[in-house]
Amino acid sequence: MQVQMEGKNCIVTGANSGIGFATAEGLASRGATVYMVCRNKERGEAALTKIHSNTGNKNVYLEVCDISSVNDVKSFTSRFCSKDVPVHVLVNNAGLLEANRVITPEGYELSFATNVLGTYTLTELMLPLLEKAAPDARVITVSSGGMYSSPLTTDLQFSGDTFDGVVQYARNKRIQTALTEKWAEKYKDKGVGFYSMHPGWAETPGVAKSLPDFSKKFEGKLRNSEEGADTVIWLSLQPKEKLVPGAFYFDRAEAPKHLPLTGTKNSHSAIDSIIEKLRSFAGL
Repeated sequence: MQVQMEGKNCIVTGANSGIGFATAEGLASRGATVYMVCRNKERGEAALTKIHSNTGNKNVYLEVCDISSVNDVKSFTSRFCSKDVPVHVLVNNAGLLEANRVITPEGYELSFATNVLGTYTLTELMLPLLEKAAPDARVITVSSGGMYSSPLTTDLQFSGDTFDGVVQYARNKRIQTALTEKWAEKYKDKGVGFYSMHPGWAETPGVAKSLPDFSKKFEGKLRNSEEGADTVIWLSLQPKEKLVPGAFYFDRAEAPKHLPLTGTKNSHSAIDSIIEKLRSFAGL
């Protein structure tokens, strides 16, 4: 964890609070050039000022982009790709658990749009810059242990009459893990590593907003944001030969993707059909 990252370019989505902020700060404190991708300009600027002040690293920049919008993601990646800089680390952290069914202006269910569609679109469009940093490039997607309860489903936008935000979140996180596995296989010759991870339950603004009862019940017993971000930073620093392509990590170690008796294993063939839908939605 003492490795320094001068000369490395890192992108962290959802970087203005919680695990995203702790990740951006951790990478900046090791000398990396960090691009904080935030939806809200004011909150992003406040977080940026804090990281500059805490780390003394002035090579930290704010990029405003709403990951739940395919058009916003395309506009950001187009802007960013014109810099033509190699991307050594892409951290897909932006995510949310929305209790109610909310439809984005582009017509997608909000949780899916943020956790899955935006993450997929950004990663695919960043590949040329990730390849520039090969063989050292890596994509780290912040998933959740919540996925253990859910098999893969091609019902991406939760078409049932009664929307359940917690179930939809678990489904989204399962897709992220399966996507990571698929990317690792598809791009294995490109010099880009793909990993997903579970941060553990951390006391973040996102958890407090999405799961108020849970947050209140376990107040003071959950991890802090820095503890939640620890494995993300560890994955950013490890020599790639020590990591397992496409693996799911928890507390700096590979963790199983399925638990016994949950019946999630047999659903993995659905990922190809899911990717087809994502490509179509993203217009790629």
